[in-house]
Amino acid sequence: AFFVRPRALLDSRAGPRPVEAGRDWFWSVLWRYKGIYREVALAALFINLLALSTPLFAMNVYDRVVPNAAFSSLWVLATGISIVFLFDFILRNLRAHFVDTAGRKADNAISARIFERMLGMKMAARPPSVGVHVANLREFETLRDFFTSATVVALIDFPFIVLFIFIIWMIAGPVAAIPALLVPLVIAVGHALQKPLDRVVRESIRENAFKSGLVFETLSGLETIKAQAAEGHIQRKWEELTEKASLTHVRARAISTFGVNFAASCASFSYVGMIVYGVYLIVEGHISMGALIASTTLSGRALAPLASIAGLLTKYSQSKESLDRLNKLMAEPVERPPGQAFISMPVVKGGIVFRDVVFRYPHQKTPALNGISLAIAPGEHVGIIGAVGSGKTTVERLILNLYQPESGSVQVDGVDVRQLDPADLRRNIGIVQQTPYLFFGSVRENITLGHEAVPDGIVLHAAEMAGVMNFLRDSEAGLDTQVGERGESLSGGQRQAIAIARALLYNPPILLLDEPTASIDPGSERRLLAYLKEVVKGKTVLLVTHKGETLELTEKIILMDRGRIVAGGPRDEIINNLQAGAYRSAGA
Repeated sequence: AFFVRPRALLDSRAGPRPVEAGRDWFWSVLWRYKGIYREVALAALFINLLALSTPLFAMNVYDRVVPNAAFSSLWVLATGISIVFLFDFILRNLRAHFVDTAGRKADNAISARIFERMLGMKMAARPPSVGVHVANLREFETLRDFFTSATVVALIDFPFIVLFIFIIWMIAGPVAAIPALLVPLVIAVGHALQKPLDRVVRESIRENAFKSGLVFETLSGLETIKAQAAEGHIQRKWEELTEKASLTHVRARAISTFGVNFAASCASFSYVGMIVYGVYLIVEGHISMGALIASTTLSGRALAPLASIAGLLTKYSQSKESLDRLNKLMAEPVERPPGQAFISMPVVKGGIVFRDVVFRYPHQKTPALNGISLAIAPGEHVGIIGAVGSGKTTVERLILNLYQPESGSVQVDGVDVRQLDPADLRRNIGIVQQTPYLFFGSVRENITLGHEAVPDGIVLHAAEMAGVMNFLRDSEAGLDTQVGERGESLSGGQRQAIAIARALLYNPPILLLDEPTASIDPGSERRLLAYLKEVVKGKTVLLVTHKGETLELTEKIILMDRGRIVAGGPRDEIINNLQAGAYRSAGA
């Protein structure tokens, strides 16, 4: 049998697809490559049929060649079996190629689907521990390993156990009863081990997720740990988690090893039992010496897949738990649910309205916003002030539709933001967060984040106006200067300048500024404010600040306290009232 690689199956790309939730997302990807797996099964069929040639060769040599000294027949048989071995070699390589190719393509497609879902999930669905979430995503590697060559081949070889036992019965009669009885026994023991193995594997995966979470938190907060001299506390935590995870791993290995050893012992008993029983049958003239040798060889081949059953059960338990965790991720609500039609609004004027908005963060009892209403006209500049935790930043997050209110509505240009395409909405908004986040890469890449092929002139203009060039002018790399992970190579003010340049890159009609000058020195702050006074003309600006100087950019001020709007009005009026102590009861 010859196999030619099917180019249409291996090289064609899948067309557009809906994003499935639940369990369908995984199996639909594998089903896409069913043609390749079908050919793997066909190759396995021929490989196992060719495997019959070795015991039959031995039987003919012992029963016909040796008694008759038929050397010419011996060489004919040897030549034939050599040709069979050549085809077997070719088929095995083709099978491995098909399995690896299907696995690679499925790996790419599934990992892309998982990452797409992670990026598309709603902020409210984000897990509380980033480290544990990363560990759960890493479970895909366990799932992928289950569909690697060795596992797939072992699974495909299982049905051929019946074929080999049937052939043993044909050439050695009742000797086939011994492996036929041991096969269900090994399977029954493996099935009995499955439940405790599932439980232990589930514990192991959870404990490894906690370890990953601790590593992530430790590396992220290493400076704080050192500053607080908390190394000993974190070390003890790590050792406790490691000890617990190690004990669980040992329990899993003990169950798995028992299954492997039991299968190996059954194979040994089968071999000895067949020889003992076969000797009696040979003496009685029921079978030949060659038939016994062939049947023991076939028995080894028949029971070989059972030797891997314990390992397969362990991988199956791990993969099942990993798939369950990934199914939970894939079932999380997303910003763009399949089938939902959004209103396209490529350009907005900038009107913003809150109507009786109530919102609380996930797992929080106290509302972050409690029935607030406000209206900002297009082009209006509004400052939001208030104590820490009063809900100022939450207002900006709801405008971006990062979170959705429990009740009430948030509108941009008269349209509820939940009806707008998230991409359209956010392209029209420039955001400077209180703690800017920079990604590993260059200054240019961080300024142009989310935009492709931005002309250098636009990047340079935004960088110059935001003060980025003040600290890059003497740099040899210029805009290609690397910022490090999370921008740790830069100072707080430099990170903030890059964030401002990012927000101003394409001159958006709405600007959300959350403490835009918090980490900037006074000189840079004066230059930035002078520039912003020109830039914000004609734009809708929402400014969250604690600095009186930045309020010069605003026309109106909103005072918030504990999720409510305490006061609002012209800037000078609110400032005068604050100075007179009019809002002390509100904590201002």
